[in-house]
Amino acid sequence: MVRCLGAALAFVVLASPALANDVTGIWLRDTGASKVKLSHCGDAICGNIVWLKQGADPKAKVGQRVFFDMKPSGPNTWAGHAFNPEDGKTYTGKMTLSGTTLTTAGCVMSVICKSATWTRSN
Repeated sequence: MVRCLGAALAFVVLASPALANDVTGIWLRDTGASKVKLSHCGDAICGNIVWLKQGADPKAKVGQRVFFDMKPSGPNTWAGHAFNPEDGKTYTGKMTLSGTTLTTAGCVMSVICKSATWTRSN
């Protein structure tokens, strides 16, 4: 009986989807122009461009880091820095995860912000 219960518990744990607040993985931008891979970088999250649609921003490059030092700042939120290849500037950044949707925002002096929506991708 104990053995069966242990096996059933192990099956449930192994068959469960990834934790809802796991932001790591590959994300497709709402414009369809790029994919970014978010992964752990020490105690923070970093994001590098892993795919660009042909004809996308010529300043963006595969391998380029666009999110860095993103550290937990609340439930399903991270704060750090975001690099914008379009203008070559780094902004204060924030990421918010809600289910399979990730919203990122880069801000200048926390007043002027630009956001993007991302969905999980393969």
